[in-house]
Amino acid sequence: MTDLRIEPVVSEDMAEEWRHVHNVIVPPAAMSTDEVRERVRRYRLENAYLGDTLVGCSTVRPPAGDDAVATVIARVLPDYRGRGFGTALYEKGLDHARVLGARVIETCVLAVNEDGTRFAQARGFVEVDRYVLDGESDEWIDLRLEPDRRAG
Repeated sequence: MTDLRIEPVVSEDMAEEWRHVHNVIVPPAAMSTDEVRERVRRYRLENAYLGDTLVGCSTVRPPAGDDAVATVIARVLPDYRGRGFGTALYEKGLDHARVLGARVIETCVLAVNEDGTRFAQARGFVEVDRYVLDGESDEWIDLRLEPDRRAG
């Protein structure tokens, strides 16, 4: 895994790569280029590359609210799962959330993404909510890092 590079999204090309991974992993929440441009201003978006090959992406939403809750999401393209790339993305995102002052870490997963749910649970996340957004039919799961494994 020494060839894995995780880099912040800093260009239009990188934003398009981030969008590609996001849209492959969560098609019901597919984003336009303009939506990604807006997100890159609010959140830390990163891409993961194995050599020059895009393998995944991540999002860190900064801490908010009285509990300083940050959201860390790691996404790995299906052909590259099970090789430690998700763990590397997650750990880097978690470190960044801690630097920002997060006291609580959450993530969200599309319910049909069983790999994503298992990944989160294996790292100490527990389900706190399941929901369907208004006017949609896809189920989402919100998970929170167990207290003994929280940031800070």
